[in-house]
Amino acid sequence: MLLKIIDILSKFAIPFMIVAIISFGMKRKINVYMSFTDGAKEGFTTALRIIPSFVAMLVAIGVFRESGAMDLFISAFSPIIEIFNIPKEIVPMIIMRPLSGSGAQGIMSELAASFGPESLVARTSAVMMGSSETTLYVLAIYFGSISIKKQRHALAAGLIADAVGFISAIYISKLFFGT
Repeated sequence: MLLKIIDILSKFAIPFMIVAIISFGMKRKINVYMSFTDGAKEGFTTALRIIPSFVAMLVAIGVFRESGAMDLFISAFSPIIEIFNIPKEIVPMIIMRPLSGSGAQGIMSELAASFGPESLVARTSAVMMGSSETTLYVLAIYFGSISIKKQRHALAAGLIADAVGFISAIYISKLFFGT
């Protein structure tokens, strides 16, 4: 019964929000259509500003993947992986997640297909997806779109937050799903 109610509400949520926003704007005597087109124009300008950062990030991710650097990272992390009993199969996820959401999604899908969606490896990678961010992507795109040049502290904070997310994901996944 609850699922049926949620299903019905979800079908009407977005149309309700649109009607509510338009009604609110009209009540305040705002030209809603003009505001919408101005926002779209600003969005287009922002998109043009972030294209160079976006292209640079995509090229960097492609070079990182194809150069074999991921294999070098996995080899470098092997002692830590063994000490903390971390499944070695999730190391590519730890490396890719701060770089690319779609790359991490691909790795997570591969892990689920290879080990099964109910496996500890697949579940850990799913928890990692939810408990970390594409830090380098965010810095390149969002900071680039508003021309922020000094990113040093944001990078450190983001990578530390990702590390905490990864460690927590591994611990919680082992606690709830592991052996």
